[in-house]
Amino acid sequence: MTSEKNAAQPLLELVVARYRENLNWLRRIPRWFRVSVYNKGPQRPALPYRRDLHCHPLVNVGREAHTYLWHLCERYESLADVTVFAQGKPFDHVPDFHKILRALADNERTVKGFDWLGFIIDEDDAAGARLFQSWTKNPSGTALPLDAFWKALWGEPAPPQVTFYPSAHFAVTAETVRRRSRTFYQRALRVSAESPLAAHCFERTWDRIFDVDGIPTVYRAAGKPVYLRKTRRNP
Repeated sequence: MTSEKNAAQPLLELVVARYRENLNWLRRIPRWFRVSVYNKGPQRPALPYRRDLHCHPLVNVGREAHTYLWHLCERYESLADVTVFAQGKPFDHVPDFHKILRALADNERTVKGFDWLGFIIDEDDAAGARLFQSWTKNPSGTALPLDAFWKALWGEPAPPQVTFYPSAHFAVTAETVRRRSRTFYQRALRVSAESPLAAHCFERTWDRIFDVDGIPTVYRAAGKPVYLRKTRRNP
C-alpha cells in the first residue's frame, strides 16, 4: 500500500457489529480506514491501538441490522464517503475481506453506490421457505415475516422472491445512503429493535434499503444459488 494518502481518495470507514468475537483481525485494517466498533457483548473487546478506532457500547437488540442502522442515523450528516459494514467475524461470509479493504484503501477498487460483499448470491421467498425455514439455527421452522417487514418500511406487500448476498456485509457511499431521509432510517431502526427476526429481513434487503438493485445484471436471471469466485471483484 502507498505510504501517503492520495488527495483524491475517498474517506473510508469500517463499521463492525460485535458481540463476543475476537477483533485481533483489525490489526490488518489499512490505516486509511477509520474504524468504528459497536459492542453489544457483556465485555468491552480487546482492541489494537489506533487513534482512529472508536468503540461504542450499544444495547443488545436487533443483531447487526440495529447496529448498522444506529450508525446511519447517528452519523447521517457526517458519514465517510464510503462505509463498509461488517459483522465481528466477517471471514466466513467474505473470505477475501482484508483484500477488499486493501483494494479500497489503495484506490484499486471503487464503490459506485452499493456493493454486496460475499461469494454467494441466493434467493428466498417472503416466508423464508427456501432458506430461512430450513436454516439449521431455526430448528422450529419459523416463517420469516418479510411481508410484514416490507409493509412496515415501504407500505406495500413483499415481492414473491428476493435475491441477495447472504451475510449482511456490504459497502455503501454516503451519497447513496442520503437517497433516503434520516427519518426513513430512524423508522428502520425501530423496526430492527421491535421484531426478533427483523435482522434476517434486513439481510435480504440491504440494497433495497438504499433504494438500489445490488445484484449484478449478469446474475439476475441465473439459477440460484450462484457461487462466485471467493476472490472475484464485482463486475
